Amino acid sequence: MMKIYGSIVDDETRCTHYHSEKDIIAIKFKCCNRYYPCYKCHEEHADHRIKPWPEQQFDESAILCGRCHTKLTIHQYMRTTNCPNCQASFNAGCTAHYPIYFELQTK
Repeated sequence: MMKIYGSIVDDETRCTHYHSEKDIIAIKFKCCNRYYPCYKCHEEHADHRIKPWPEQQFDESAILCGRCHTKLTIHQYMRTTNCPNCQASFNAGCTAHYPIYFELQTK
């Protein structure tokens, strides 16, 4: 099983910050190559600043479904609301944090 860092509260990657039924993903952070459930966990447990994924690397498998442990690329994750393997729903509110995790081109 993949090691998840941070303030984990269950085996589906929920943390003390985000623990609803749909908070079941972990993100591999570009800066340290470690999976955390959220940016707040990274801020509390890592000794460095968050470095967002550059857009040209969005084909990297950097998202982990906490329900079935399927890895998704950043592109796959950003284009779905459910795990393509187990159909578990992801929290749509996470899109508000995309600018923290991913370099997004402003148009």
